[in-house]
Amino acid sequence: MSLIASDQFRIVVGLGKSGMSLVRFLAQQGVRFAVADTRANPPELATLAAEYPQVEVRCGELDVEFLCRASELYISPGLAVATPALQAAAARGVKLSGDIDLFARHAKAPVIAITGSNAKSTVTTLVGEMAQAAGKKVAVGGNLGTPALDLLADDVELYVLELSSFQLETTERLDAEVATCLNVSEDHMDRYSGMPDYHLAKHRIFRGARQVVVNRQDALSRPLIADQVTCWTFGLNKPDFKGFGLIEEAGEKHLAFQFEALLPVKALKMRGAHNQSNALAALALGHAVGLPFTAMLDTLQRFTGLVHRCQWVRELRGVSYYDDSKATNVGAALAAIEGLGADIDGKLLLIAGGDGKGADFSALRAPVAKFCRAVILLGRDAERLAVTLEGTPQFRVQTLDEAVSRCAELAQPGDAVLLSPACASLDMFKNFEERGRLFAQAAEGLN
Repeated sequence: MSLIASDQFRIVVGLGKSGMSLVRFLAQQGVRFAVADTRANPPELATLAAEYPQVEVRCGELDVEFLCRASELYISPGLAVATPALQAAAARGVKLSGDIDLFARHAKAPVIAITGSNAKSTVTTLVGEMAQAAGKKVAVGGNLGTPALDLLADDVELYVLELSSFQLETTERLDAEVATCLNVSEDHMDRYSGMPDYHLAKHRIFRGARQVVVNRQDALSRPLIADQVTCWTFGLNKPDFKGFGLIEEAGEKHLAFQFEALLPVKALKMRGAHNQSNALAALALGHAVGLPFTAMLDTLQRFTGLVHRCQWVRELRGVSYYDDSKATNVGAALAAIEGLGADIDGKLLLIAGGDGKGADFSALRAPVAKFCRAVILLGRDAERLAVTLEGTPQFRVQTLDEAVSRCAELAQPGDAVLLSPACASLDMFKNFEERGRLFAQAAEGLN
């Protein structure tokens, strides 16, 4: 049965991947709706025309009068709620919503909700695989892979959702079984008025959550919650009650819960301290919904990490090459530099640069000086990075092939070449995936 009043008119604003999932869902529910998009030729326009030719579509500048015909607007994540036409419609009583809000109203199984500036895709995938290993009928998606509304099914026992701040802007109340904000670092400052605004968007994930998971080493990850909400924690320090962390046993570092060792760190296929943190976060989330440790620890020993996320590419003459193209912000690059830098015998050769999205690069200065033999810079904000990272040997290049060749010349046995750009890719590449693929090709082509 539909939870949406079918006698009211809705408008889907934005016809990308999530917009198309909204179209499919509303059509199934028998709701009257139209579609609007600011672009002249949105990505899913041909699909809409083929599958739902009867649906009215308005492309180009948003028409406030048209928007005000609806009782509710479902806004795609790519469009800021602060867009003047949307605000004008809201001022006239039109409700602003999104696909995650709609999903929350219809989901019948518990939801694990995951956000954070970095590592959310890795942790989401890991928790999904843990649930699968435990025999659960699990549906994984949201900002990663399948849009949330496409996951809805009566036989699902557990949902694991990755959620971006953009999706959370239009989420009134998620009511997750367990929610986490893994970390908060500067990102998308071209969309938000500042860190407080971005932080508030992220923390909408906790609305109605029955349990929360908090990063002990990031104060910005801790929500203001009522005493009765169960709080689990994770961190790279020693855990205590309801905490996951690291302890030393027989001279060896172990993942641990409370005061009990669970798994030696060396058993993980994912390298670096940041991936140990990801493993602990996944354990905390899985434990909160009752997944058995045996299934979770088995998964951790098999999991090799996600493509383009500090992914090992190859080794040549004692030098390892890592693709971390997904590090499109400073926090992600910082995690990779510190995590991998502390985990290898030699130094890093860092390839960085691209579209910095207005971010402050200064947090990179100290870890780069500590862990990097040299930095190889390319892309739109290479000059800004060069100024920030002054003091560490630098080389400017025009292409990734050139960057990888220069790294190979400079590297010594025990070193690692790390593509961790701290920037978006769109100034030079189709997306971060293409950037990662071209890096891997260049690395594989070395001899």
